[in-house]
Amino acid sequence: MSKPIRIVRNASQHGSTVPAELAQDKLQRPLRDLRISITDKCNFRCTYCMPREVFGPDYPFLSHDELLSFEEITRVAAICTRLGLRKIRLTGGEPLLRKDIEVLIEMLSRLRTTEGEPIEVALTTNATLLEQKAQSLKDAGLERVTVSLDALEDERFQTMSDSKIGVARVLAGIEKAHEVGLRPVKVNMVVRKGLNDDQIVPMAEYFRGRNHILRYIEYMDVGNTNGWNMKEVVTGAEILERISAHYPLEPISSHYRGEVASRYRYTDGEGEIGLITSVSQPFCGDCTRLRLSPEGKFFLCLFGGQGYDVRTQLRSAANDEEIAQFIRQMWGHRDVRYSELRGQGIIDEQAPKVEMSYIGG
Repeated sequence: MSKPIRIVRNASQHGSTVPAELAQDKLQRPLRDLRISITDKCNFRCTYCMPREVFGPDYPFLSHDELLSFEEITRVAAICTRLGLRKIRLTGGEPLLRKDIEVLIEMLSRLRTTEGEPIEVALTTNATLLEQKAQSLKDAGLERVTVSLDALEDERFQTMSDSKIGVARVLAGIEKAHEVGLRPVKVNMVVRKGLNDDQIVPMAEYFRGRNHILRYIEYMDVGNTNGWNMKEVVTGAEILERISAHYPLEPISSHYRGEVASRYRYTDGEGEIGLITSVSQPFCGDCTRLRLSPEGKFFLCLFGGQGYDVRTQLRSAANDEEIAQFIRQMWGHRDVRYSELRGQGIIDEQAPKVEMSYIGG
């Protein structure tokens, strides 16, 4: 149990005083990151995330009343700052589909850590709306964006995203984000053997020297609808070998504890890449991330199956101190390390898991 640091006066309308006792789980991992899924809707139907045969026209997406309001999201985030939170990432679904997202970003950007520093606010997007929204997002207080892009060829990209959007639209969003100061832009590529692994080197070639960070992600068994198969996984080691054959790389140290990507830079100084190896080299031991679903359930792991309802408390008479204690106790009982156990062959891979499209990556 962490020792109390200090008492912070609650700035919310609920007016209680919340002890700034930092949260720590059973494996001594602090609560540092909150990933907030603000919508379960998306304009893509990526086969590894939101396959159309499952998420078709009759799929029962959440109604507006079921979603947490901006005020409720900000209240939860403010309480979490008193427990050690330093970074917020907005996800989806596709977060830019949420109306007036700039208002939420402005509200969140006012929050401060227990040390008095601004909370970092970032966002993950498919970038289809990024070009026209980048400036307003930056003006509202957004610091960085991560863009999902799995191929450079239009036909391949449209097949994987199950959309009619061209790659040029995504690339234009990336460049606009960089132009307005949402940088460095991180570009995430999920690699599937036999589907887009031939794009590994072309993606490296394109993004080298552009001051963006390309990150390769091993195809993961998130949720139960993406048809995951270990045979489709291209490991981080394989990816590194393919790129290094053309552009030599060297490892560099991580920025902070719990960083998901192993970092490498080109020896000729043309930038860096990242490898996210949840399958071949799990990194659960340093996971500091708590996830909040669109309608107000906490999940302690990307591969989690159990959600912890906070919306009911937000919409009841519970004060901030009571909610803080709920979060602290929930986090204090956390001992999840799914990827490590999967790698040891001692976990049921078929057990129900939350869908990536619902909780974000």
